[in-house]
Amino acid sequence: MILSKRPEVDRFLGHPPPDIRACLLHGRDRGGVRERADGLARRIVPNIDDPFDVSLLTETDLEQDAGRLMDELAALSMMGGRRLVRLKLTGDKAGPLRIAADALKAHLDGQLNPDAFFLIEATALDRSSPLRKTAEAGKLAAAIAVYEDEVGDVSRLVREALAADKVGLTSDALEMFVSRLPKERGVMRQEIERLVLYLGPGSGVTANAADLEAHLGVEPEASLFDAANDAFGGRVAEAQGGLRRARAEGEGGPAAVRAMGQHLMRLRRAATLLGTGMGPQEAAKAVGVFWKQEREFLRQLRAWRLSDLDALQPDVLEADRQCKTTGYPDGLIAERLALNIAGRARRRGL
Repeated sequence: MILSKRPEVDRFLGHPPPDIRACLLHGRDRGGVRERADGLARRIVPNIDDPFDVSLLTETDLEQDAGRLMDELAALSMMGGRRLVRLKLTGDKAGPLRIAADALKAHLDGQLNPDAFFLIEATALDRSSPLRKTAEAGKLAAAIAVYEDEVGDVSRLVREALAADKVGLTSDALEMFVSRLPKERGVMRQEIERLVLYLGPGSGVTANAADLEAHLGVEPEASLFDAANDAFGGRVAEAQGGLRRARAEGEGGPAAVRAMGQHLMRLRRAATLLGTGMGPQEAAKAVGVFWKQEREFLRQLRAWRLSDLDALQPDVLEADRQCKTTGYPDGLIAERLALNIAGRARRRGL
């Protein structure tokens, strides 16, 4: 079965139904996949490092012995109760993926130990993947695609982690910190821990944006959000250059399109608030615009009408679809979208 909505995913990971025999977690964010897999594993067995009840395999193990996975899934727990078989696939080799798909099907069909839980971690799998198809079609399996965290999810993660150590950030500082965080969940956690050490665990400090300058240093040039801001501001060359620098630093086309989509939605929300009688500065603050970016945001808000933004939304959605499904270079798709937006902005006087 497919689990895609956040509430049902959180519910499953926190309290997996006892009749479920397998779970496939897959996505580009390896840290996010690993973090969710670790949490789920702890719900299955008391000690995820117990060599008697837990078997950890990799694609190398499958390449060396194709039958080992089936053997591990058929084995009984030495102490009784549930057994965890955990498979980590870090690549996209056809052989290990096919072995995993065959073992998963056999396990779901009841051919192996029904008390064994098969937990699979994999990179992003497309819809044609046999492993993904098997997991999504199985009534006793859960298939969960792990995507990069949205800004709201990251903000919540940061607030909760800081609160646990009795430190905090003002809203401006939180926005600044979140905008600088890497997309990979594992590295993100490390940066949050580094911030906690900087603020002082248990100190009760609530830092503002100025307090973070020394910790964060100079903002990287290759910022997708700066590129999106340039596109909506009509700065064609700057937007294109920013996207190329971001791509050189490892940011893909889908992330670039998402950044432009987020900027679009922020402008749209602010324009909607203006329609209710709210003032421009108040609207900018309501949608979370950082104070250093307020002047430029208000300039764009005066030029972009709500109808203009609504007309642009299908182009953003189409670019996102093309990045994920067509196989075309996603960086070029994002650049084309940025040029389209910047061109429209220039026609509106920006």
